[in-house]
Amino acid sequence: MYLFLAFLLVPIIEIALFIQVGGLIGLWPTLAIVVLTAVLGTVLVRTQGRMALANLQRSFAELDDPTEPLAHGAMILLSGVLLLTPGFFTDAVGFALLVPGIRVAVFRYLKSKATITHFQMGTGPQFRAGPEPFGQDDVIDGEFTEVRPRKEPGKPSKWVEGPHQH
Repeated sequence: MYLFLAFLLVPIIEIALFIQVGGLIGLWPTLAIVVLTAVLGTVLVRTQGRMALANLQRSFAELDDPTEPLAHGAMILLSGVLLLTPGFFTDAVGFALLVPGIRVAVFRYLKSKATITHFQMGTGPQFRAGPEPFGQDDVIDGEFTEVRPRKEPGKPSKWVEGPHQH
């Protein structure tokens, strides 16, 4: 239901803002602002995205919980999408998500609403590497049946016969 409301209300808000701003400052300045915010937003998203990626890599290197850097990266990505979407409301939300303090507040709010039932860090099952996957004491017991080919030796398979060979 929230998604439906967003898809319904956001375009209505954007159209109303375009009409108001366009009536106040004119068509060309309104379009210039839309293009300028897209260009400025792209530059800011790149800068913030690099920093978020560095923080994520650091958290992996130090085996810290990567949840917050991942959430910041997702919010920066969403910010980029909103800033590239023409409109004043989406630009305002997009620029707001580029402010680290606002991202922290959004993350804390979402974290308070989430329930984590299981979390695990570290490696999974350990496997031995090398040319010999089993130790000297490992024994593999099995049965086998020899399967003989159906075709006669020297006779080609039906798969390789041409259209004139029968």
